Amino acid sequence: MIEVKLRALEPSDKIQMALLANNKKIWDNVRDGFGHPYTEKNAEEFIQRQAKNDTEKVFAIDCNGKFCGLIGLIFQKDVYRKSAEIGYWIGEPSWGKDIATKALELIVSYAFDELKLIRIYAGVFEYNIGSMRVLEKNGFEKEGVSRKAIFKNDAFWDEHRYAKLKE
Repeated sequence: MIEVKLRALEPSDKIQMALLANNKKIWDNVRDGFGHPYTEKNAEEFIQRQAKNDTEKVFAIDCNGKFCGLIGLIFQKDVYRKSAEIGYWIGEPSWGKDIATKALELIVSYAFDELKLIRIYAGVFEYNIGSMRVLEKNGFEKEGVSRKAIFKNDAFWDEHRYAKLKE
């Protein structure tokens, strides 16, 4: 049985974070700002930025006591202030084990119950079927498709937009 928890990032996470994040298969499914290759220095800088960040809330995904990925909320502003965009990645060794599904369930509960948000949304690249399934398993509904909205790896791709509202 895999136990999944969300916890604060720790400086010691940088080694495992870099090891898992330095994977082209992960980079192919995230925004270019994530960077590839991904080094311990990238991880260390990210952890330091998050410690001071009040526009995002990012958690380490802990699987049976071991770092296996990240999940976070990007808070929206002005009239969108009760909404957040969600983003996540899981290291390849943990794919297909429902870890992302459980982590998403945990952060959605946190967002709705603790942060009092009413809407969480995600944009997913058209070829990232696994991420679409994770969202759907957590009750997210597809709101639409932005055609050729993403330019990644020298090609244009559709973005599938999912959202979940507080019940």
